[in-house]
Amino acid sequence: MAGSLTSKTVPVVEGPREGPLIVTEDTDLLDDLLRLCAAAGVEPEVHHSVPEHRGGWETAPLVLVGDDAAERCRGATRRRGVLLVGRDQDDPNVWRLAVEIGAEGVLRLPDAEGWLLDRIADVAEGVAAPALTVGVVGGSGGAGASTLSCALAIAAARAGQRTMLIDADPLGGGIDVLLGGERTEGMRWPDFAESKGRVAGGALEESLPELHQLRVLSWDRGDSVLVPPEAMRSVLAAARRRGGVVVVDLPRRVDEGVAEALAQLDLGLLVVPGELRAVAAANRVASVVGMVLQDLRVVARGPYGAGLDEAWVAASLGLPFAGEVPWEPGLPSAQEQGAPPGGSPGPLSRFCGEFWGRVLTGSAAS
Repeated sequence: MAGSLTSKTVPVVEGPREGPLIVTEDTDLLDDLLRLCAAAGVEPEVHHSVPEHRGGWETAPLVLVGDDAAERCRGATRRRGVLLVGRDQDDPNVWRLAVEIGAEGVLRLPDAEGWLLDRIADVAEGVAAPALTVGVVGGSGGAGASTLSCALAIAAARAGQRTMLIDADPLGGGIDVLLGGERTEGMRWPDFAESKGRVAGGALEESLPELHQLRVLSWDRGDSVLVPPEAMRSVLAAARRRGGVVVVDLPRRVDEGVAEALAQLDLGLLVVPGELRAVAAANRVASVVGMVLQDLRVVARGPYGAGLDEAWVAASLGLPFAGEVPWEPGLPSAQEQGAPPGGSPGPLSRFCGEFWGRVLTGSAAS
């Protein structure tokens, strides 16, 4: 089974998929390109010049032309997805050749191997537009960040979005518990702890528990409490390549793994209860998170202390206001009975619906 995931337990692909068209007679270059295709789990079609059969050049998901074959590819149909590849770093004619065959770019191996491997895998995997990725972090202990993360994910899934919920807080008890799925079969974070390089998005999605129409990456009940930065980077990148929506439940502390998660977010929500101490704590969290994440917004949560309201909370933090989640008296008892957060009509589900209505249409207030 081919693939580039180093986890001992997670398959990357189920079998070889359609790969690029390779045009070259350079045996050393061909060996390199075949090795990259094998790492991406694809089977290429190889020719010495433009294929004579109809559609070979025109319909291939990607065309890799060796610089030795560029002259023979003159006159081929102009199309997107053509790359000129070679090994000679000092060839002065390379850009002229690229223009003549309509190549989108010029790659030199071995320097560009990592980029080219990702491009081959992206094309074979059918990568969609990157997912809108939202992180949720509590401004203080007990702010309700995990509850909001679950509710946002459920709302997105019910709105028809392909949705993944990722628990980046190893000390949070497992977000699958909030969704009533701690016994649902599927992989958890410890299974991905050794992941490096590229993780296939489809294999990741299929390996995770499915709860309430969304996929969930949570923690198990074991002792592991560490996500290496490389694993966080690889797994989140794979989740984002699947498109739709990714919601990340974040801890208040920022280590190297959490910093990798923050770097891949489109925006973050800082959940702040309406209490003086909570606002003071949130200021410290915001200063650390804001060092990595540029778009951080406040979600105020009632009830409020004397003289406080949602506008005062947001103004005190100096951050954009994303909205208010009022106190919902029946929420704790509903969760104890197995109802997922935001699963029933109420202030929480209403906030989530309005939030996605703004963000997914690109009209979110800044």
